[in-house]
Amino acid sequence: MATSGSIKDCSPKAKSAMTPTDFGFLPIPTRLRFDPDKPFHFGLVLNIAFGFASTFTAANLYYCQPLLIEFSKSFDVNYEQVSQIPTLVQAGYASGLVLITPLGDLVRRRPLILLLVLLSTTFTVGLSVTTNLRLFEVLCFLTGLVTVTPQVLMPLAADLATPDRRGAALSVVLSGLMFGVLAARVLAGVIANFASWRIVYYMAISVQALVLVGAYFMLPDYPAKNINLSYFQILGSMAKYAVTEPLVVQASLINIASSACFSAFWVTLTFLLGGPPYYYSTLVIGLFGLVGMFGVLVGPFAGRLIDKLVPWYATLMATLILSISQAVQTAAGGINVSAVIIACFGLDAARQMQQVSLSTDVFS
Repeated sequence: MATSGSIKDCSPKAKSAMTPTDFGFLPIPTRLRFDPDKPFHFGLVLNIAFGFASTFTAANLYYCQPLLIEFSKSFDVNYEQVSQIPTLVQAGYASGLVLITPLGDLVRRRPLILLLVLLSTTFTVGLSVTTNLRLFEVLCFLTGLVTVTPQVLMPLAADLATPDRRGAALSVVLSGLMFGVLAARVLAGVIANFASWRIVYYMAISVQALVLVGAYFMLPDYPAKNINLSYFQILGSMAKYAVTEPLVVQASLINIASSACFSAFWVTLTFLLGGPPYYYSTLVIGLFGLVGMFGVLVGPFAGRLIDKLVPWYATLMATLILSISQAVQTAAGGINVSAVIIACFGLDAARQMQQVSLSTDVFS
């Protein structure tokens, strides 16, 4: 007779408890479950999927920028009032970076990413149908708040990739993020030129739904890294690193300055190109994002180069290119469109190289 200790509980309840789930009820596909004895292979297909997810979630932050003139007409307000919309989106995004991204250290990142994409899709539904400017602005802030999926994917990619491929893996995710920044402007400009601006957000709902389904079937599970820390302890450690870790301090200061240059250029570009001396249409303004996309294409090549070189040298080179591009735009952007094109390419290429090199340095 078998002893009670050798008897296995095969009841449905016991089996359910043994099956890893998301949110306590959604089963994780077997091949994606974490197995410490058999590490998940982070191949090119999954790396590209990470980049795709970054593209169409980060795009939420920038659909609005080529549409500001259309917003002013639709909501019957002046340019000054609609110019607050990109600021609110970026304010939400900054809040999400501080308040939501740290959760990636406390909880499993697979369910966190699924929840973030679900929420951003839901808020985008609201953006597509509301006729009230104040509600639109609130939804813009909330959308920015939960659009931190790329920032959760990047450390996950760094954990899954082998050390010799870490820079290349991060460059693909960052390239996806930057493509989202630029593709959003192109798609929004082209669509709004031929149809209502609301169609842009209908499209955004569709691609985010695709990302959500793809994430469920492709995103590997990975255990939480700091289960013994509380949320406020994580926030406290962030504050501590901000003053005690020289590399983190340097990377933060560089990113603050370069982000200011990058955002100031793209937010004001719509008004520059829509007014004198250019008077370009929404379509043409949106197509300027294509120029920036060519700059983003250097990302994967920069990643391979950074894997072989000291990342800090790449950061210095990128910062120099960014400064030169900003100088060209400041000096001649309102005089000749060639200066704008040079700035589009240079700022995006430099920003991409800078982010890859800094991320590689910090994560390593």
